[in-house]
Amino acid sequence: MANPNAELIRSGYEAFARGDVPTVLDILADDITWHVPGRSPLSGEYKGHEGVMHFLEKGMALSGGTLRVDADEIVADADRVVVLSTVSAERHAQRWSSPEVHVWQVENGKAVSFREFQGDQQAEDEFWSA
Repeated sequence: MANPNAELIRSGYEAFARGDVPTVLDILADDITWHVPGRSPLSGEYKGHEGVMHFLEKGMALSGGTLRVDADEIVADADRVVVLSTVSAERHAQRWSSPEVHVWQVENGKAVSFREFQGDQQAEDEFWSA
């Protein structure tokens, strides 16, 4: 039997790939905490749907709409969901792609926290900061 929290998070990645932001927001708790480490323009702590929208809009603006996040593997145990992902984008005629680990906490059928871990923090910071 599939973990319902894994299926919830998978549906969010699939919606993002389709450009269906309302469905992405629908899986998130109203007060979600969204953490992106590093020193790039995307780094920081974002709160709630408004904060997540700000993050997504900034990522799309910086990448000229090319930001892509693929869920390569999803592992779940109870309320924690871990996604092994590949994130890619283009910026200033440069292509970038990197593995990332996304850690989600789900409560009562909604994602309440998201934490991102980059495969190469320095390269990612440089890409988004250029």
